[in-house]
Amino acid sequence: MTADQVGFALLVLAVLLAAGKWLRMHWRPAQKLFLPASILAGAVGLILGPGVLGALSRTLFGPETPLAEGAIPESILSLWSDLPGLLINVVFATLLMGVPLPRWKRIWHLAGPQLAFGVTLGAGQYVIGILIAALILAPFFGLPLMAGALIEIGFEGGHGTAAGLQEVFEDLDFPEGADLAVGMATVGIMSGIIVGIILVNWGVRNGKSAVLDKDVGEIPLSQQRGLVHKDDRPVATGEMTVRAESIEPLTLHFSLIAMAILIGLGIYEALAWIEAQTWGRGEDGIELLGAMPLFPLAMIGGLIVQQVFSRIDRNELLDRETMLRIQGFALDVLIAAAIASLSLTVIASNLIPFLVLGAAGIAWNVCLFLWLAPRVIPDYWFERGIGDFGQSMGVTATGLILMKIADPNARTPAYEAFGYKQLAFEPFFGGGLITGISLPVIYNFGPWPLFGVMLALVAVGMGSGLLYFGRPSNR
Repeated sequence: MTADQVGFALLVLAVLLAAGKWLRMHWRPAQKLFLPASILAGAVGLILGPGVLGALSRTLFGPETPLAEGAIPESILSLWSDLPGLLINVVFATLLMGVPLPRWKRIWHLAGPQLAFGVTLGAGQYVIGILIAALILAPFFGLPLMAGALIEIGFEGGHGTAAGLQEVFEDLDFPEGADLAVGMATVGIMSGIIVGIILVNWGVRNGKSAVLDKDVGEIPLSQQRGLVHKDDRPVATGEMTVRAESIEPLTLHFSLIAMAILIGLGIYEALAWIEAQTWGRGEDGIELLGAMPLFPLAMIGGLIVQQVFSRIDRNELLDRETMLRIQGFALDVLIAAAIASLSLTVIASNLIPFLVLGAAGIAWNVCLFLWLAPRVIPDYWFERGIGDFGQSMGVTATGLILMKIADPNARTPAYEAFGYKQLAFEPFFGGGLITGISLPVIYNFGPWPLFGVMLALVAVGMGSGLLYFGRPSNR
């Protein structure tokens, strides 16, 4: 593929993102569901591709019609399918950059209960998924036992993690797993918002909310359309920490992200060398790290860059808001590309397993929110728990959206507690180390070692929440 073809593919994707934003501004269902423009853009690309428009054209006009392969050629879709594996490293490298580490006592007080709740949600998705894979999917549908990891990869990890693991799925002889994971992420984020809004309305009607006393549907139209009102626009999206004549601030921050990714790559190569000299040595060796993705280590690289800068940078050059803008750009492009290049054929051929996993994941998250959250989180359990519920269904952004609806004026410590909890949660679940090694562990050792560890984490999370954080003395 030439540079011109790569550039043209990126231009088409950018136009789709603009179309997605237009849909969010003018299509009421998209506004009611708070669907991101990136998901709408990916859906438009998917409809224009060979799986929908191409299939309809072949059915109606025969295989020789000009639109037999859709309006988007396969060469563009092929490039789009490779983008998520690259951009996910940018997303994860920025997660902890520009975030100062607060005092441990305050982290423990606010984040401890939510960490217990979040770990129970995330580890339980593996427990439920592995049981379904071992008892139903493998014996009756012939799917690999690695399908047991799809719920956590799609729900907690989201589109970025699901698409970023594409090469891992291929290396482990489960190529259809990548499309199933991206589809699961789509189900997760849509059901997370729909079910989340239903739960917020339920909480208001039944007195569970501590801050809302009227119907949550009265959200400003500008917010539903995804716009910033003119009176609120003087909000900075990032600080100019350096003068542009020396280096553009965006360029500086992108170079720091590159350092983080390179540090992660160095860690990966060091671990791979250790594996080659120890448990992976010889023909009978076990290869775990060869199938591990780079992005969890890029997050560690970001933490290292952050810690080094916090000690040597006296001018505070690293700006968190600028990092978030770069992260958001990468995530928007990643999600649109992942959904647009999704294979509907794979999902259709595995529809029943796909629905079973999706329904089980939704049921697990809803039941834990309704039963466990009020017993574990000592105060403002509804506003704080709804954020973890949203993340467990459709990544961090969904959790933030639901918290914004449940606590629009930030009158509770929900945002602060959620942020602190992420510092301990993100390195492991939702695309972290556990997510990264889950597939190669199941492939090499079978599902039961991972099942046992995750079941133990569920017991620890639930036990600590009920017996320690949820005690009357802590409320």
